[in-house]
This record gives sequence, structure tokens and C-alpha cells, in this order.
Amino acid sequence: MATNLALDPELLERAFEVSGETTKKAAVTRALKEFIARREQRKLVELFGRLEWDDAYDYKSERSRK
Repeated sequence: MATNLALDPELLERAFEVSGETTKKAAVTRALKEFIARREQRKLVELFGRLEWDDAYDYKSERSRK
């Protein structure tokens, strides 16, 4: 899908520096993937303190050593 974007040249140059990418497409693709991953991680962090844990659960007994 072809898309025209007006990108801030300073931000793009910084993205090249920190990512090691050499093309605009690669830099923007990496930035979008990392943005999505961070947002998904934030959703997981919001669950902390909301889940009920069973203190009697023994995760080691569930392991199999076959």
C-alpha cells in the first residue's frame, strides 16, 4: 500500500541513527512495530494487581522432565 507521509526530517534522521535502518520504509516499519509492542505491553501492565493468584498453586509440579 503506497502512502505519502510528511515526516519530520530531524525525527527521521534520529530514527536512522538509533535503529540502524538505512531506508525510510524500514525505519517507519520498525517504529510502528515497536509502538504497537509498547502499547500491547502497557495493556499487560494494567492487569498487575487485578488478577487473583492461588497461593496453593505449585507451578513446579506442573513441569514435566521427559
